[in-house]
Amino acid sequence: MSQPFTLSACAEMLWLDKPMEWRLRRLTELGFEVGIWDWRAHDQNMLERSGAVFSSMTGYIRGRLADEEGAHELLVTARQSIDVGKRLKVHRLNLHGTGLGEGGLPVTPCSVVTGAMWLKARDTLNRIADLGAEHGVTFMLENLNLPVDHPGVPFARVEDTLTLVSSIDRPELRLNLDLYHVQIGEGDLISWCRRCQPWIGEIQVADVPGRKEPGTGEVNYPGVAHALDAMGYRGPVCMEAFASRDPEAALAAFRAAFTI
Repeated sequence: MSQPFTLSACAEMLWLDKPMEWRLRRLTELGFEVGIWDWRAHDQNMLERSGAVFSSMTGYIRGRLADEEGAHELLVTARQSIDVGKRLKVHRLNLHGTGLGEGGLPVTPCSVVTGAMWLKARDTLNRIADLGAEHGVTFMLENLNLPVDHPGVPFARVEDTLTLVSSIDRPELRLNLDLYHVQIGEGDLISWCRRCQPWIGEIQVADVPGRKEPGTGEVNYPGVAHALDAMGYRGPVCMEAFASRDPEAALAAFRAAFTI
C-alpha cells in the first residue's frame, strides 16, 4: 500500500466544539496538512504557532471576476491574503467567481453571464496570475455547485473554471477541483479529473449527499483515487467535509480511500 497524494483536511469542518488551535494541532499529530477558509476569522499568531502545515486558504476578502470594480477589490484583497499567506507559509490561495457571504451564497448573485463578462473574468485572472508570479504563490479557481449550495455564483461549474484556467494556462493560476461540487453539478468525476489534470492545483473531496467523509454516500472515492494515481496526479487532496460521527474515524476513512 502506498500514499501517492499529500492529504489535508479542512479544519473549519471538524471538531466544531473545539478551539481552532486544538484542531490544528490534532490534525498535525494525525499527519494531515490543514486547509482553512477566511484567515480573518482566526488569530494569526495562533495560526503561526500551531505548527500546522497549511495546504490552502481563501485568497481574497471581497471582489468579483467580471467587472472592473469587483476586479479591483479582488486584487487589493488578494494582496492582503498574500501577506498573510507568506507569514503562514501558505502557497495556494483560493478564489471564486464572486465573493461568498452567509451560507456560501454569492454577495453579488448573477443569473446570466455574458460574453463581455467572460472576457473581463479572463483579464482579471491574468492580473491575478501576474500577482502570483510577483510573489511566488499559486492562486486556484474553485468550482462550486449551483443546484444545492451556491446558486447565483458566476463561473461556478467545473466546465467554466476549466475553460478560464486552461485558456490562461499559467503556472500561477490553477484549479481547485472540488469533486463534491462536481458530483452534484455534473457527475462523471473521473472524466472531469482527466480533463482537468494538467491544471489541477488541489483536489477537494466530500461524499454526496451530506458533504461528509468518503464512504458515507454515493461516490466511489477509492476508484477515483486509483484513477488519479494512474493518470499521474501527485498533488494535494483535501477532505473538505463534515464528520458523520467521530472526526478521527472520518479522517481514517478518508486516508483509507486515498491509499493505493
